[in-house]
Amino acid sequence: MKHTIKTITCIGAGYVGGPTMAVIAQKCPEIKVNVVDINPQRIAEWNDTDLDKLPIYEPGLKEVVKEARGRNLFFSTEVEAGIREAEMIFISVNTPTKTYGVGKGMAADLKYVELSARQIARIAPEGKIVVEKSTLPVRTAQSIKTILEAEGNGNKFQVLSNPEFLAEGTAITDLHNPDRILIGGDQDEDGLAAIQALVDIYAHWVPREQIITTRLWSSELSKLTANAFLAQRISSINAISALCERTGADVDEIAHAIGADTRIGSKFLRSSVGFGGSCFQKDILNLVYLCRHFNLPEVADYWEGVVKMNDYQKHRFAKQIIDSLFNTVSGKKIAFLGWAFKKDTNDTRESAAIYVAKELLDDLAEIHIYDPKVKKEQIFKDLEYVYSQDPTQSFDLSVLQSLITIHEEPYLALENAHAIAILTEWDEFKTYDWEKIYTHMLKPAFVFDGRNLLEASEMKKTGFEYKGIGKG
Repeated sequence: MKHTIKTITCIGAGYVGGPTMAVIAQKCPEIKVNVVDINPQRIAEWNDTDLDKLPIYEPGLKEVVKEARGRNLFFSTEVEAGIREAEMIFISVNTPTKTYGVGKGMAADLKYVELSARQIARIAPEGKIVVEKSTLPVRTAQSIKTILEAEGNGNKFQVLSNPEFLAEGTAITDLHNPDRILIGGDQDEDGLAAIQALVDIYAHWVPREQIITTRLWSSELSKLTANAFLAQRISSINAISALCERTGADVDEIAHAIGADTRIGSKFLRSSVGFGGSCFQKDILNLVYLCRHFNLPEVADYWEGVVKMNDYQKHRFAKQIIDSLFNTVSGKKIAFLGWAFKKDTNDTRESAAIYVAKELLDDLAEIHIYDPKVKKEQIFKDLEYVYSQDPTQSFDLSVLQSLITIHEEPYLALENAHAIAILTEWDEFKTYDWEKIYTHMLKPAFVFDGRNLLEASEMKKTGFEYKGIGKG
């Protein structure tokens, strides 16, 4: 049976749902695309006439939204109406790592996915194609299917897995020109028809040979595996960066040399203070949890090592700051350049800056933070969360507020600082007047470059005590 898709609804207007649906609406003008979310503030921001106030910062996103919004792209809090209207429903809700109960710290928390599935089953007047778009553990589609069948009033639903492979900061480019689109579904007649319906949507702009169709579980596991492989490369080069600093080698030279080997390639070999973002750590821990669940302890330990290396890199960076500043940062002004987990996004999830800040705050440092896109409220929310996960410490907002200052202008953040820590690779940091910054810092003037963003020789010539990652 062939499906004609006239209306799509996406539940969840976050980092995946918003941009993905905006591009689908842009490329498929004949399809109505509803993006629904229970958060009224987020929807208001998506509908704001000032496109600079969109809730997500991604280069190129506002141009796509401007083209499609009001034509065939609509943002709303009317979740139930969206479910009723659409032939195809994407679930793109948050799937954080569990902070409680069985699987705490590793398994994905699927409560929002389950709530969405129950809502679809309860409200849908007839069978729909349901597409899991959130990053989910293997066999989640089976859980969604079970709920839909149990509560779906006899309606027949098809569940597809369509994982996203977006890199924040380049999400719109990735959506316009993807390496591949992956769609998994049942291999019976109805399942294959549902897969074809989603293939037809992407085929508006993606060459058919780049649309890969698989069994349901293969699609789900491919997403976790891809992120685990990418994170593994970062942890591998970061492990070598520690050795470089002890031996006088240069990690960038090593990355260039091994990246020239076509079997290895050059991508994701850039050493830094550590990887962050919503997917890498979450997906690896998910993989670890799956392996433990299926009694594969050696496989679990292998992948867990990737996360441990990432944690070590962040700790090593914070410790280097404390050690260099004569073994204490108490009462000293440390300026942070960057809080987002990478440039060209306002996403701070699992950002290295959060964990480095916590270690320095534990030593009573006074931290001054500047990030061109991250809001003050988000920074305090991040720190509140990280302290809530540490059972040995209580969270006192007033103490944090006395130790942290958020700046909207970089030079004020850097003035009279004992040290500067570069935590995000924003391009604008390279354009600063570093000679001027040097004259207004306490001496010795330390710069800890967690992204190897600046030119070491120039910084040292200016007078800075400059320390990069993996530079002997």
